[in-house]
Amino acid sequence: MLIRNVEVEGRAGTDVRIGADGRISEIGHRLAGDALVDGRGGALLPGLHDHHVHLTALAAHASSVRVGPADVRGPDGLGAALRDGPPGRWVRAVGYHESVAGDLDRSVLDALVADRPVRVQHRSGAMWFLNSAALRAAGLDGDGRLWREDERLRHRVPPVRLDLERLGRRAARLGVTGFTNADPRPAPGLRRTLSVLPQRLTLMGVDSPVKIMLDDAALPAPVDLAARVGVLRPRPVAVHCVTRVQLLVTLLALEEVGPVAGDRIEHGAVIPAETVPWIRRLGLTVVTQPHFPVERGREYASEVHPDDRPHLYRCRTLAEAGVPLAAGTDAPYGTDDPWAVMRAAAHREDGEGVTPGEALRLFLGSPERPARPRRLEVGAVADLCLLHVPLREALHLLDASVVRAAYVAGRPITS
Repeated sequence: MLIRNVEVEGRAGTDVRIGADGRISEIGHRLAGDALVDGRGGALLPGLHDHHVHLTALAAHASSVRVGPADVRGPDGLGAALRDGPPGRWVRAVGYHESVAGDLDRSVLDALVADRPVRVQHRSGAMWFLNSAALRAAGLDGDGRLWREDERLRHRVPPVRLDLERLGRRAARLGVTGFTNADPRPAPGLRRTLSVLPQRLTLMGVDSPVKIMLDDAALPAPVDLAARVGVLRPRPVAVHCVTRVQLLVTLLALEEVGPVAGDRIEHGAVIPAETVPWIRRLGLTVVTQPHFPVERGREYASEVHPDDRPHLYRCRTLAEAGVPLAAGTDAPYGTDDPWAVMRAAAHREDGEGVTPGEALRLFLGSPERPARPRRLEVGAVADLCLLHVPLREALHLLDASVVRAAYVAGRPITS
């Protein structure tokens, strides 16, 4: 395939030839051959890679009732949304946050919906709330609050329709050519399930890195976490850190066992300034969600401890300190649009904003080296994102509307 008249790394009027092996074979001006694609002066970029996403949960969103703060208000709104859920025996709802209707449990849900099984997922993805009908149908008991019980629930609740084809098409329209799926305990056969996606896939826990979940309620001592990491070596790890203490335990553990190339901090929700040089010295990559302080600003203002608010989802501070930095959407627990994440990263007003170019580069790395942007060069795999406009205009907009087409190994994946 020959793509003619595109902008490549600032060079307008460039032609790019892709060989039968799916790699770039030639870059130049006025290359011989008939152009299969006229780029019309738009920028040609490496395809975007979402470095932290939960694909089956995202696909299940289409079959779920949305009950987040932007969707419903108060107990009456929550109850109406659950009762008006799609036909079927069970209601699956997602995105719940306490600001909607307070704490949920079995009795609260029973008062809203008692005649059919209901399960509601917290916005964090860590907690499910079940009413009595759902508990009975699943053969469970208790107060209806299930913390990190996805694996057990998987075998006790009806399967949800996963519209993965739709997910893949939408991601392609956003210019996404690769995903790193960040489920902590991948379901058996997950790669086969996700194989319908046209994007490239990296599965944490199956491929490298291995994800390690940390929760404050059951936080290991640093020496115990170091021992766990040591068993996994030489594979790199991606450690889930959403609190200050989780980060400190992780840094102490990696100091003890020794870091390896590819070790990552996932989220880095709270990174105190004094830990930044430590993270850099260990050579850790931080894969963050710079959009969360924008999407969740109102809730963070009331829920996050004042001592932690200045340190939320750092971006600029890490980049200026030389810490390798990349981003993931964390969809469905955040937006699935990388361009929206870029806009948030560039427009933050808390001192952690980055330039539009830096925001774009958060999604240009490879799965193995998320913080190193891929380049369009001879021999590179032709996973590409073609824009309608030159890069300068795209960086001004930072909007998915600039995407014209996406290619994986030189094959178009956009319809």
